[in-house]
Amino acid sequence: MNKLVFLLSVVFYFAFAKAVTAQITELEGPLEHIEPRFWWSGMQHNEVEVLFYGENISKYDQVRSDLSVLHVRKTESPNYLLVTFDMDLEPNTYQIELCNGDCEEGDVIPISYDILKREPESSSRKGFDSSDAIYLIMPDRFANGDPSNDSVDQMSEKANRDLKGGRHGGDIQGMIDHLDYIDDLGATAIWSTPLLEDNDERYSYHTYAQSDLYRIDPRYGTNADYKQLGDELHKRDMKLIMDYVTNHWGATHWMMQDLPMPTWIHQFDDNKGKDFPVAGYANSSYRQTTQMDPHVSKRDAIYAEKGWFVSSMPDINQSDPTVLNYLIQNTIWWIEYAGLDGLRVDTYSYNEKEGIAKWTKAIMEEYPNFNIVGETWLHDQAQIAYWQKDSKIAAIQEYNTHLPSVMDFTLHDAITSAFNENDQQWDKGMIKVYENFVNDFLYPNSDNILVFAGNHDTNRINGSGLYQGDLAKYQLAMTLVLTTRGIPQLYYGDEIGMGGNRDTDGDGDIRRDFPGGWNDDEVDAFKNPTLEQKAFQEFTKKLLNYRKNKEVIHHGKLLQYVPENNCYVYFRENGVDSVMVIINNNTEEVTLDLKRFEEGLAGRKKGQDILTNELFDLNKNIKVQGKTSLVIDLDKLGS
Repeated sequence: MNKLVFLLSVVFYFAFAKAVTAQITELEGPLEHIEPRFWWSGMQHNEVEVLFYGENISKYDQVRSDLSVLHVRKTESPNYLLVTFDMDLEPNTYQIELCNGDCEEGDVIPISYDILKREPESSSRKGFDSSDAIYLIMPDRFANGDPSNDSVDQMSEKANRDLKGGRHGGDIQGMIDHLDYIDDLGATAIWSTPLLEDNDERYSYHTYAQSDLYRIDPRYGTNADYKQLGDELHKRDMKLIMDYVTNHWGATHWMMQDLPMPTWIHQFDDNKGKDFPVAGYANSSYRQTTQMDPHVSKRDAIYAEKGWFVSSMPDINQSDPTVLNYLIQNTIWWIEYAGLDGLRVDTYSYNEKEGIAKWTKAIMEEYPNFNIVGETWLHDQAQIAYWQKDSKIAAIQEYNTHLPSVMDFTLHDAITSAFNENDQQWDKGMIKVYENFVNDFLYPNSDNILVFAGNHDTNRINGSGLYQGDLAKYQLAMTLVLTTRGIPQLYYGDEIGMGGNRDTDGDGDIRRDFPGGWNDDEVDAFKNPTLEQKAFQEFTKKLLNYRKNKEVIHHGKLLQYVPENNCYVYFRENGVDSVMVIINNNTEEVTLDLKRFEEGLAGRKKGQDILTNELFDLNKNIKVQGKTSLVIDLDKLGS
């Protein structure tokens, strides 16, 4: 019996009108995966290679379609068929037939494939920039908006809130429910750690070991929920940043037990015959500096760049054109589908240098005004600057990442120690902060750098290893982060003084549940914070909302003065507006002779501290209490 009737009933999917919002569901019959499931008209990337996967699907190698078929390819596994279509067509539903032999008489798999209409101005969408303040959320630990999806039958790990490293139930609905809180706080963008499916048996909540790149993890919600998150943010004039992982996938990814070809991942003989989830494992040396070392040995270069992050995260081979194209298409698909405003790329400097540069260039060519920030966890400004687009340092080696933004880990290093150093020495206290900005000459664009006091991988700024819940020190650190050059990022819970120590209590301790995100929480810091939480919250809210509307802090020039007595003074100015920032890291009161700062004051006679509303006569010296910061608006009162 011909399979046509049966296959028609099990393969036909996604009516055109519902394709944008429908959740991707499992296919039945011989086809288990179609990636990508739909595309858009008017794309620069319009030659789309569609991956069909199913048992012995490669025998259906005759393809008939009202889409133009450009290439049909088999892989080393018989369960894949790769077909490239020209999708430079009007929005519509198109028909594809995969045929085993003659399409008139043989077995046929009929498929409906949608080309959708793009959102207006999609290609020119503006990414996040230094006018934004990013709120970083670990969704499993932020808020549980839908308890019904805490545990899902087909997913290995179930909810266990008593386990620090377990799944606690936070989800996309929890984020949507608290967007007004984040907006009111003064943040303008959300960066959520990854939300794609991660089917690890343990520690899957961090979601960096992904098992399906086209599917939101059902314990977080659906693809449609993620699109709704973007829509709700845009209603509030806020932005959505996706945490994208190019370097590695999870061992439970559906491809890992049946690779299209061995070159899809990097494979080694080091652990041959040993019991690892995926064959070919060898660990990375984590020495990212080998990527730029002119004296590097070949072996060191290979193990740093191609070694696996951990044994459960196979390293993806971006030097394989098929793999690289898969990643490019998947990224574009999510940008279009969810209306993304930017990407944060995990472990950017662990990727293959040439491959990740091609990936980045392709995304930025599709979206010229977009922004991508790479995780460049290095401790030297020259080494971080190497990874930013048009770096003159990288140009020495004739290399260009095309990556617009990098992360200022050296500033983070300074912040974690400087505010515990009360007495100024040659290289201590605020001198560390000052020297960090001295090295801005190394960056092609020092305004497009992510600045932060902590994130989901670092110790909590208010934790026992750092400032131990000291409000004054938090205020000094956040004054710096929110008024200096670059794009500020806050980590959820810092604004209520949340603690945690990774060194002593592991990752789970710096990823605690936000109080009030679960119905049975004793404290609700969203609505009724404790007095201590409220003190942190009010300071953060005041400074963030001031920053939101102060263009000179977004794009103004940074003019800094060498710290004296552990007191750091700088200005943000643009020729019209000006803000004077004073951070007294000394435990004692400091008196500032304002004659020293005449260049920054530029003849202005009055100013107002936006934190306390105190007025200042700039003809007189200023006394600043110990461990106190001032953000003096020099334009509110005129000259």
